Amino acid sequence: MNHPEDLYTLDESAPTVPAGLHLVAALTGFADAGSAVAQITTSITGSLESQLVAEFDPDVLLDWRARRPVITFEHDHITAVEPPRLTLHLVRDELGQQFLFLSGYEPDFQWNRFVRAVVDLAEDLQVADTTWVQAIPMPVPHTRSIGVTVSGTRSDLVESMSVWKPETQAPANVLHLVEHRLAGLGQQVTGLVLLVPHYLADTEYPDAAVAALSGISAATGLIFPTDALREEGREFLSRVDEQVAGNAELQRLVGALEQRHDTYMEGNPVASPLTGADGEVPTADAIAAELERFLADRRTADDD
Repeated sequence: MNHPEDLYTLDESAPTVPAGLHLVAALTGFADAGSAVAQITTSITGSLESQLVAEFDPDVLLDWRARRPVITFEHDHITAVEPPRLTLHLVRDELGQQFLFLSGYEPDFQWNRFVRAVVDLAEDLQVADTTWVQAIPMPVPHTRSIGVTVSGTRSDLVESMSVWKPETQAPANVLHLVEHRLAGLGQQVTGLVLLVPHYLADTEYPDAAVAALSGISAATGLIFPTDALREEGREFLSRVDEQVAGNAELQRLVGALEQRHDTYMEGNPVASPLTGADGEVPTADAIAAELERFLADRRTADDD
């Protein structure tokens, strides 16, 4: 029998998990614009006290040829192997509040069993609610605050935070399926999808991580360390602004994105913050081409 609990192993040294905790989920895979999920995972697991509760089996869930483990090779031998991991940790935030954190790769296989496993874990551990986060590329300007589309059962968060409420069909993240299952069971669940400037989607964009952590805080009351990310974000955006200021074509394209965004946010009759009255979206190609040199320079500076 393919039982959902066969997908993971509970850590023998794991502490007792109190009932009523928040469950936060952030998986990389299908889309992680601005490396928002990767950055918050590093921030949470690297700077907060955490203990492993459970780990999922990559031999069942992962396509190893698509996402190969990373090795460290020194001169003539391998010194380390770092396989992808999908784990559930018990974490304390900056105020000492405990919460559960599900992080790692999005499964390639066994989605239905994985969804059942996550839902069963949430029920067995008696979590108070579930909040998950994703970041997708959208034609919005970097000169405005990062917007978010909120889904789930928290109407208060939808009304206070969701800047774009589309009626559309889109490829699903596996956590969309978890949300749908939890909502159907009458559980509290919130999905936060960040709208990241498409021309910065392939970068490590610190403001995207700050926006993700701020959204999780708004949904749960948890407090996360963001000072380092905010400082990195200021430096990052100053370099982007410098690149834009030196190129008239970039200024024109960013200005068009700003106009569409501001028109939408002012409540004018525009169908979406992503399009103008003509219904056309500015292409990312010109912006991406001009920013390619900036990104190459940034990578070279980081290496130095």
